[in-house]
Amino acid sequence: MEGFDVVVHAPNRLRVCALLDAAGEAEFGLVQQQLGVSASVLSKHVGVLMDAGYVEQRKAVRDTRQRVWLRLTRQGADAYHGHLAALRAIVGSPGTTL
Repeated sequence: MEGFDVVVHAPNRLRVCALLDAAGEAEFGLVQQQLGVSASVLSKHVGVLMDAGYVEQRKAVRDTRQRVWLRLTRQGADAYHGHLAALRAIVGSPGTTL
């Protein structure tokens, strides 16, 4: 199906994309807290999204600690929005019968 993206579709990756789409940019720890997953689980999913070119990270020192900030790339935002459109097409518009 056009727009359906298997990289975005995994539940935790879909949630990462949704959070980053809404926030613009978010610190790794905040994303981890919002998703309720371990750092290793989030790191694995972020790695897949980065390999696909959908997420990029920025490292910065804050409060003497290195922090990692995540954001969707333009390609990632397009993939996320295309995936949402494909899901809507699958379930149909409100009031339509399948």
